[in-house]
Amino acid sequence: MTGAILETDMALDAVRRYAEADNPSAYFAFNDGNSYFRLPDVPGLIVYRPVGGYLVQFGGPFAPFAPSGPAGARERLLRGFVAYAESQGRRIVSVQVQSGDAQLFVDHGFTVNQMGASYAVDLADFTLAGTRFMQLRNKIKRALRAGLVVEEVPYAEWAERVEKLDTAWLTTKGEGVKPLEFLVGQTGGRHQALRRLFVARRDEELVGYVSYAPVYGSRAGWMHDLSRRVPDAPPGVMEAVNKAAIDVFREEKERWLHFGFTPFTSLTAPQFPGHSRAFHWFMEYLWEHGAHIYPARTQLDYKLKWAPQVVLPEYVAFQGPASLPALVHVFRACNAV
Repeated sequence: MTGAILETDMALDAVRRYAEADNPSAYFAFNDGNSYFRLPDVPGLIVYRPVGGYLVQFGGPFAPFAPSGPAGARERLLRGFVAYAESQGRRIVSVQVQSGDAQLFVDHGFTVNQMGASYAVDLADFTLAGTRFMQLRNKIKRALRAGLVVEEVPYAEWAERVEKLDTAWLTTKGEGVKPLEFLVGQTGGRHQALRRLFVARRDEELVGYVSYAPVYGSRAGWMHDLSRRVPDAPPGVMEAVNKAAIDVFREEKERWLHFGFTPFTSLTAPQFPGHSRAFHWFMEYLWEHGAHIYPARTQLDYKLKWAPQVVLPEYVAFQGPASLPALVHVFRACNAV
């Protein structure tokens, strides 16, 4: 059994083929910079990044759910990955584990706790009509009255402007802050053609953008991924961009728009056997007091504006007991600390 760096298109193939886990963020698997583990006689792979004494795994194994049982591909991959980590003197922590993957980790001796949730809007009957959305509608109207034009554009023609905006946006986050990665998407790279870019512009000046990435599985559609705006952008820019994208997706008969994972939120899902009560308390504490670590409240407020009908719990799986150092390594893999 070996660990190997595979081409990201092999990861993309696995994500498309084995979407039964319904991980709405599965496209992170083919981001640049990931590492991959596979076994020569087993379909699928595991996505991870080595960080210090840990292998930080993304999601569960991207492999067939059947045949089930000890000989199943997912079981064999995880068992092999555990052995691979042990051979390196490292431990595993897996993040954004879905409900359908969680029991697999429990069966292999992991402590599994809810870490947050992701959110999705059913576009089939989506509307911003009614008093509930009055504030959102007004915010979008104000942004458009400021002279903005919102449209979908080819990334290649806007890449330099996107990069410039990213740099300006990052300076607003504080001195020395690095761009997040691993558990967020990217622009550019080998698979940019799979993503879609909607921008708000004033003449040819880029004021803000949202990048959307594909989602596979039973709730296939698009993920509202990276969003950026210039520091002096008028209020409502992101909302105007997202509403324009929704209009296009509905015209195309796309069913679902996902808003991605937010840690520390909606911590009410059923827990799995052997979960850590102390870790659950810590997640609740970070929801109340952890804005300096991650702006979960701000993110959730934006997502709830769109009245998501589906809330999907997401979990973290620790090899052995729940561990604060392991959690810190998750944030290190993301460039967050």
